[in-house]
Amino acid sequence: MAFNHYAKIKRILENYPNWAVARIDEPTSAKNFKGKVRQFDHYYRILDSDGNQIKFCKFQQLDLFCKTMGLSQAELKFKN
Repeated sequence: MAFNHYAKIKRILENYPNWAVARIDEPTSAKNFKGKVRQFDHYYRILDSDGNQIKFCKFQQLDLFCKTMGLSQAELKFKN
């Protein structure tokens, strides 16, 4: 079974009832399962209720995060 970073984030967030998403407008890259590196002009971090970054909760694709979490983008709480 392949590793799924988004599923790992979902498991981590089970311990954080009041998390929020923050968009970080800085370039980043990520390697996909085929080994290809993709470039992104921004990424997202998950913050706890105190505004601290939650370890391992960084991702680039909001649509995949929403699909994994079973939420729509409108249901997400964003923090700037």
